[in-house]
Amino acid sequence: MKTQVIKYLLLMGVCFNTGLLIAQETLFKSTVAEEAHFTIEGLVRERETFTPIRHARVDVQGGASVTTDRFGEFKVKAKKGDRLTVSHPSFNTVFYMVYGNDKIIIDVVAASPSANFVDDQQQALAFERGLDSARAYKKQDVEKSLRYATEALAKSNSKAQNAMAYEVIADIYFEWQQYDLAISNYKISLQSRGLANVELKLAQAYERNKNFEQSIEGFKALMNQTLSTWETIALFEGLGDAYLGKKDYTKAVNTYKSGLDIAKKHLVSPKVTDLNSKIAKAYTQSGQIEKAELFFDNALELASKENKKRALEEKITVADFQHTNHAFEAEIKLRKEALQNIRDIETDSVIDNKSALTPQKQNYKIGNAYFLKKDYDSAVSYLEKSIKEADEKADLVIKKDAKRKLSEVYSQAGNDEKALEAYKEYTEVVEALYVKKEQEIVQAAKFSRDIANKQNRIASLEKDRELSESKYQLTSERNKRQQLVIYSLIGGVMLLMVLAYFMYKYIKQQRLANNLLALKSLRSQMNPHFIFNALNSVNSFIALNDERTANKYLTDFSFLMRAVLENSEADFIPLKKEMELLQLYTKLEHFRFKDQFDYEILVAPEITVEDYQIPPMLLQPFIENAVWHGLRYKTQKGMLRITLEQLGKNELQIIIADNGIGREKSKALKTKHQEKHNSKGMSNIKKRVEILNKMHKDKVDVYIDDLDRLQEDVGTKVTVILKKD
Repeated sequence: MKTQVIKYLLLMGVCFNTGLLIAQETLFKSTVAEEAHFTIEGLVRERETFTPIRHARVDVQGGASVTTDRFGEFKVKAKKGDRLTVSHPSFNTVFYMVYGNDKIIIDVVAASPSANFVDDQQQALAFERGLDSARAYKKQDVEKSLRYATEALAKSNSKAQNAMAYEVIADIYFEWQQYDLAISNYKISLQSRGLANVELKLAQAYERNKNFEQSIEGFKALMNQTLSTWETIALFEGLGDAYLGKKDYTKAVNTYKSGLDIAKKHLVSPKVTDLNSKIAKAYTQSGQIEKAELFFDNALELASKENKKRALEEKITVADFQHTNHAFEAEIKLRKEALQNIRDIETDSVIDNKSALTPQKQNYKIGNAYFLKKDYDSAVSYLEKSIKEADEKADLVIKKDAKRKLSEVYSQAGNDEKALEAYKEYTEVVEALYVKKEQEIVQAAKFSRDIANKQNRIASLEKDRELSESKYQLTSERNKRQQLVIYSLIGGVMLLMVLAYFMYKYIKQQRLANNLLALKSLRSQMNPHFIFNALNSVNSFIALNDERTANKYLTDFSFLMRAVLENSEADFIPLKKEMELLQLYTKLEHFRFKDQFDYEILVAPEITVEDYQIPPMLLQPFIENAVWHGLRYKTQKGMLRITLEQLGKNELQIIIADNGIGREKSKALKTKHQEKHNSKGMSNIKKRVEILNKMHKDKVDVYIDDLDRLQEDVGTKVTVILKKD
């Protein structure tokens, strides 16, 4: 007996250990499979300034490709040992080896001067804003949405941006059921950059456009690509829709079920509901009513656990199924419940007459169900409710149908007088509906023309882009035959010498226009620079102070921004406005650095400030330099003094003086990037003054010198001379 017990225990131990080993091996394999690929989060930024790089492309060796967002961040699937390639026109390509799934930071060095790097970033920001605006208006205003998308496309400077712009344009067309145009633009997007999610959208557009064979081909081509869980479910759902469109019900059901299995596994509840409903519809169309009823019950139960609108939609879908199945009692019950749900939804949102969720439609269908049951009194009651609701909501289509059905009910009930009366009212509604349909046809024609014009504009941009690429290729080819070109240029130079005389007059006329354009360009560079620096001040102050004080600071800052933006387009503004702006700006800077300097603004009593004009934002950079590069570094509290003095009858002198550390010491403290930044700002002012003096006969002079060379902190003195017109 003891021997048998021992044998039994040994056998149990062996089985237990074997099971444990198998479980461990399975767990190990599962863990390895999960760890094979993981999602990496990263940041791409400029090394010196830590400025995030937007729209940098991140490629995984042999894998996915993504672009960074507005914050320079990205997410991509990879595994250990993969190499990331990070590229962008503004910096040299960077390679990064993946060692784990920790967040990575990739610092890059600008390939061009810092000024060009900032310009690239600004252009990328303008492009992104255009696409954001297009997405915002996508469901509300197709014309406005397409206009923003087209403007963004015009600012595109890379294949990645072209792909994004055309994808958004196609999304807009898809939203407004212009599926043929959506298909065209998805194709153009894929020519610039092939992304799986765009290929998925293209296949869906083919299905909506009833190009079922091309849709099926597109979905099948995506089977072997790496997709997210949601995209994989959408793939099976779209493929099932295409099979259903072809009336291949068996394949449709099997495909829907594959998507349903994935949705259940990953707990994607909305798709579990949708796919149950679609499987039920496929069974209904194939005549398998019992199976359809089972899946409709599942969909109805699942939808009730989601939001009210989704539950209502499924309830109406199942009611339509019950009508098809001649289960009128069940249909009526569901539609009455739906009417109560519609009232709940209408308190929060407006339901369009085209929607299946309107009360007039449901009352009409309840009346029709009662009619088919030969319960004529109930049918009349609900049809009259439908007519009343349709009147209130100007729904002529349902009113027409309800009047016609009401005439049929009275006729079947033997009340010929009321049947005739209802039929006459029906004909009147038909006439009104005919007029309305004519108006809608005219509007639809105008809508089609507007859409066609927008698409022609988009197509012209694409042709321009192709032409630019062709020119680039042609230039490359010509470089290979440089010797031949040189000989050709000799003849060209001789011809140009003959034409030079005739060009002289034309060039002279263009100078004024060029000066205006250059001046506008310089102003456009000043405003973002000023706003960026001012926002830095706001950010730092908010970080150091309490909320109430920060709000006060932000209020003053908003007044300053409004004044800057209002004056940004003019060549000259009244000196009074500029002094008000300077007083507010200096007040804000002193508010932040009140322990480091005091200031005063002195205006001589004999000066009439209203008589003088000054270029906007001319004085602010000097005050900014005085505070940030002079007074801020003093060991003792400094002084900033702004003085307005009358020089002569028609001349005014503005002196901005600070007893800071001076230009030489400030220059020694600056980083290389700051030197370039400041140099560009001063150069900008110098160019503006030169152009304005050419156009307005030496109206402004600027001089910069040390304030007091005998002091340790020599300070800085800026003198600006203004002359009257």
